Amino acid sequence: MSDGGAASAVPTLYAWAGGAQALARLTECFYARVRTDALLGPVFERMSAQHPSHVALFLGEVLGGPRAYSEAHGGHPGMLRHHLERHLTEAQRRRWTDLLLDSANEVELPSDPEFRSAFVAYVEWGSRLAVINSQPGASVTLDGPMPAWGWGVPGGPYRPET
Repeated sequence: MSDGGAASAVPTLYAWAGGAQALARLTECFYARVRTDALLGPVFERMSAQHPSHVALFLGEVLGGPRAYSEAHGGHPGMLRHHLERHLTEAQRRRWTDLLLDSANEVELPSDPEFRSAFVAYVEWGSRLAVINSQPGASVTLDGPMPAWGWGVPGGPYRPET
């Protein structure tokens, strides 16, 4: 039974966010905040100049964009390796989340409830996973697939009634 193409017309979160340029603006804004943050600055003090662009590629792929992070940086296992033995705390995770969401507002990522719900859900899930995987002796599976995040329960982009 066909849905008349309605499902294929729903954009990915990546496309809805504004694609590569929007995610690059997001990560540049975010890591500028991180560099000067008392709690997170020390965690990222050795961050390379390319770090924001690498994270933008990762986010893009997770949100349904091109496989650029997997092709250039080793996919999800590559990202997991960056968190091993980092001893991240819940306080750091919460600050990371707050700064990322503040940055999303600043660079004007879409603010509709469906997009933000899906975006926040990924940020919460991914940041909590990073904390778990960063602990000493964490049992981490390094051969898993790249997460693929979609619209989730809300069912797709917000469309106000006209």
